[in-house]
Formats: sequence, C-alpha cells, structure tokens
Amino acid sequence: MITLKSKQEIETLKKGGKILAQVLREVKAKAVAGVTTEELDKMAEELILIQGGVPSFKGYGDTANPFPATLCISVNEQLVHGIPNEYILKNGDIVSLDIGMRYPAKNGLYTDMAITVPVGVINKKTQELLKVTKHALDIWIKEVKPGKTINQVAMEVQKYVEGKGFSVIRALVGHGVGHQVHEDPQLPNYFTPGNDMPFKEGMVLAPEPMVAIGGWKVKTERDGWTISTSDKSLTAHFEHTIAVTKHGCIVLTE
Repeated sequence: MITLKSKQEIETLKKGGKILAQVLREVKAKAVAGVTTEELDKMAEELILIQGGVPSFKGYGDTANPFPATLCISVNEQLVHGIPNEYILKNGDIVSLDIGMRYPAKNGLYTDMAITVPVGVINKKTQELLKVTKHALDIWIKEVKPGKTINQVAMEVQKYVEGKGFSVIRALVGHGVGHQVHEDPQLPNYFTPGNDMPFKEGMVLAPEPMVAIGGWKVKTERDGWTISTSDKSLTAHFEHTIAVTKHGCIVLTE
C-alpha cells in the first residue's frame, strides 16, 4: 500500500533529511585510511542521538537476527547491509555508507540515504564506477514527476549504466519511505514488465541505484546481512530520499 504524505509531513521529513545529510557528511570526512568501520558507526549513532533522532536500521529486521548497527558499511565487493566491525579502512578501498533515521525520535518519520566514497587513491575504472552510479541517482531525481511511470525512469537508468559498461544489480531495489523504513512502491533500476505505476504528488521515495563493475548476481554472507557480488567485483551504491511534487521532485536529504 502506497501512502501519500501531507505537506506537513514532507516538511518534517525535510527537516530530518537535512540533519541526516549533515551526519553523513561528518561521517564521510572521517572515512579515511586507519579508521575502523566500527568507529564510523559509533560516530554516526552519537550524532543522530544528539540531534534528537533515532537510528532506523539498528534493531531492524528479524528478531532472531536484527541489524546491530546504525550504519550499513559495505566495503569493496560488499554491496549493502555490511555490519560495522574491526575492519580498518585502507588506501584504495571504496566504502558504501548507508544511513537512516527516524526524526523526531518519538513518533517521527523516516529518511534514508547512502553514498559510496573512496579511501585515498582509487584507479580510473573505480572512479568511473562511482561517477556512473551517482549519475544514475541523478537520473531518478531529474526524471521523477507526476504521471511518469516507474518503468520509464528505470529503463533510462538501466540504459545509461549498461551503456557505460557496468551492471545493474537486480536482487535489490529502491523503495518508498516515510512512515516506515521500507514502504511501497518498489523502485527497480531496470525494466520490469508491467511495472507501469505512475508517480503521484505526495509520494516519498528512496531511489538507490546499485551498480557493479562485473556481473549483477549477488550473495548473502554468513552474517545473514552483508550482501556482496557473487564474482567479488567492486560495487557502488547511492541513495536519496525525495518527495514528488506537482512539477517534479525535491531532494529531502541534502
């Protein structure tokens, strides 16, 4: 079921999104060689709590194996849902930082965003991977508008990414967001037959292109959360929370 958000709700989401973006900027600045992913996670949680929010990923999922951290930190061939740990970032790594927050903490609304950043110097092919994935998100932001369908935008994203020689991940997609961490509709980054749902004013969405240098198949690691490419090729992931307006969409997480 798709829930359309009121203007007041979108204003609350915009305020929370601005806070979340600032938290992620501060975490990004600390994602350097010699720092552990666990240290980045601790920093993100402290910043969210100070601002009056609550991490939306911590405790999320199956009660038998809830996600244990504030950040999903995925390194190199890890695509999404990486659990922060004692891994020390090193020169040449690329790191996906995926973060969500409920704001305000009590009875608040959810925003979600992600970036992939280089640690030190990375090669030209990896630079291109990050550039292409970021531009794929820009396509969503530019093209989402009332009346246009999910498939129309997804086809543009797929055509662009594959035209650059990269693969679009199939097993994971973007989603609605706001009242819950994940809501309808699903937002694939590739054409799916019959997915002709039009965007409507009041939708709040989290498009998130996920792109690999190698093949698009993925696997879940032993921790039950981390998802990596099956061929161990490098991957990138970018995401914003956006709201559909009469004339297009606005980015809430900036």
